[in-house]
Amino acid sequence: MTPSIDLDGVFPAMATPFESDDSIDFDRLQSEAHRLERAGVDGLVPVGTTGESATLTHDEHVAVVETVAETVSIPVIAGAGSNATREALDLAERSRAAGADALLLISPYYNRPEPAGMEAHFRAIADAVDLPQIVYNVPGRTGRSIEIDTAAALADHENVAGYKSASGDVGRASELVERTRGEDFSVLSGEDALTLPLLAAGARGTISVAANVEPERVAEMVHAGLDGEFDRARERHHELGPLFRALFWETNPTPLKEALAIRGHVAGNLRAPLSQLGTDHRASLETVLADLDDASTDDREPPVPEAER
Repeated sequence: MTPSIDLDGVFPAMATPFESDDSIDFDRLQSEAHRLERAGVDGLVPVGTTGESATLTHDEHVAVVETVAETVSIPVIAGAGSNATREALDLAERSRAAGADALLLISPYYNRPEPAGMEAHFRAIADAVDLPQIVYNVPGRTGRSIEIDTAAALADHENVAGYKSASGDVGRASELVERTRGEDFSVLSGEDALTLPLLAAGARGTISVAANVEPERVAEMVHAGLDGEFDRARERHHELGPLFRALFWETNPTPLKEALAIRGHVAGNLRAPLSQLGTDHRASLETVLADLDDASTDDREPPVPEAER
């Protein structure tokens, strides 16, 4: 029987910290997992696109999953996709053995299969690996979108638990919500700027880049939306809007790594061919983060006068 997982809420797409010699900084990886768990997120997503999975060896990939799974008590959703079905199966099986609670499976990139091949790819993994699986649509990275008919058909599989929408098309995601109502299936936002609109359409949460930087505020926005408190959710959405945009000024996770470095969380090192954030963008990013720090200060309760204590 497939283990169940609650896919409501906020799941940060974790960055993979690197040392200056390109090796993985596992101590920092653990501290980041602890920090995000303490902030109240609902689960963690290591070794996705944001985790620079394309530049990790399979052994590194599995070691990151194992480290995060051993560090936290919240669900761990491991990135395990590939453009080769056999390779994706191997990563999925190894991630399960490493302690992953669920899998995030990007659609096959570069070879761009037709819908029949796309569905067969995901079904092969769902048939073989008894974990909840999230189908990940990001055509800007892969070159081909997962058709809504394909996603809706896959939702019938007991191991396919959700769909991550990163196509920029709220209408398509909304249609999938409509077509899968009543099923044990969650549509998740994969783009921070569209999380609130997708929640309004019935999405259940987000796999978020921004939650690495502002986990508490992203969690507040999402859970307010899930609770129907859209005035509060909208306030946080607009407060976080400059950060949502800044994190995609250059290729993800370049701005994210810089933001985490500015905040003192990671060293900010990237693996080639990614390069450091441009100087102008870094200065602007510092301003965005400073404004968020100021807003955080403004949100604090005013001190109670001593005479009233």
